[in-house]
Amino acid sequence: MSLADLQEKRGRLVTEARAALEEIKSNTDESRAAELEQRHDAIMAEFDQVEANIAREERVAAAEARAAEARERNRPHQPNGEARGQDQGETVEYRTAFAKALCGPLEDLTAEERAVLQQGRAEFRAQTAGTTTAGGFTVPTELANQIIKSMLAYGPMYDPGVTTEMVTASGNPIKIPTVDDTAVTAEKHTEATALTDDGGKDVTFGQKSLDAYAYDTEFVRWSWELDQDSIFNMEALLGQLLGERLGRIANRELTIGDGTGDPNGIVTASSLGVTTASATAVTADELLDLIHSVDPAYRIGPKVGFMFNDSTLKAIRKLKDGQGNFLWQMGDVQKGVPGSLLGYNYHINQAMGSIPAAAAATRVALFGDFGKYFVRKVGSPVIGVLRERFWPDMGIAGLIRFDGELGDTAAVKHMITKAT
Repeated sequence: MSLADLQEKRGRLVTEARAALEEIKSNTDESRAAELEQRHDAIMAEFDQVEANIAREERVAAAEARAAEARERNRPHQPNGEARGQDQGETVEYRTAFAKALCGPLEDLTAEERAVLQQGRAEFRAQTAGTTTAGGFTVPTELANQIIKSMLAYGPMYDPGVTTEMVTASGNPIKIPTVDDTAVTAEKHTEATALTDDGGKDVTFGQKSLDAYAYDTEFVRWSWELDQDSIFNMEALLGQLLGERLGRIANRELTIGDGTGDPNGIVTASSLGVTTASATAVTADELLDLIHSVDPAYRIGPKVGFMFNDSTLKAIRKLKDGQGNFLWQMGDVQKGVPGSLLGYNYHINQAMGSIPAAAAATRVALFGDFGKYFVRKVGSPVIGVLRERFWPDMGIAGLIRFDGELGDTAAVKHMITKAT
């Protein structure tokens, strides 16, 4: 399917998904409503696949364009446009025309070469690859030079574009002063009356601490023989996998860490915004309540948005406002416009609980200014290889040091499901 067809299909799927939910009315039979919801979910699953296919087709098209440019640049030509080695009036042989057709674009074939190919040339082979003694012994067993890796989404808490990043060379504690004077007011003044000086309106300061908690991948060993014989660069491959392990642990701890001997995760540090009426569902009104549980002063920053699990996003995609409009809006991949929810960006964080919740009283969504969450990083993650210790084999391990803290708990509020 062409790129244009995929883009057209993406828009059509969104229309079909919305149409499926719009058929559900207050008087719709429960079985019919369930059927329409299943249809919506199936369409949105196909939508996600189409978006992935669009991205892949764009990468392939770019690669093909680069390859075509390289072939055109490297293909030898004579000044008069004829292929080198073919003089004027020279008889064209079938094998020459056939080789040219295989090695280059068909548009480069001359009329004489096309005519020779159209005449054809029958060839018969007796040796076969399927029979070992007839030639199969000469066919090697090959291994593809790419490896299929299982994937698991992680992020976005280690992303400096989402939170506020603080990178330091050392791991000594960093103290951040805080002050919350929002509950203190001024008083009406009476003429010729002395100002009160009893300390009741003094400013109270606080302090947050950013430490440097270390995590490691443990050693992964591989043999000298494997290092020599593998088609892959084992050091690079293992290093990439261990780097992803470090990314996953960082995101998990910065999300749900309890703050005791590890980071105070953003879910743990956030304050209560909304409690849902159901333990297994969320409503459009509850999402609006979550937004407005955060003071307007925090809702104007560049890093304001939602954060939730992908399963929660699936449930939110089905919700409509009072006018029948879907809360979730599809973005535009070509223009770099992300999807949005009620006018705000959102981040998928698989370390969070989800709807339907596995247990009651689960924090399933966050809203607020994520720039108020500070992620302290000690340098960069380290991947090290030891050769002497395990000689002649080798060992590789990864290390990372970081901490996280929500500087202002009023900046980020969470939605929690109903407790039984």
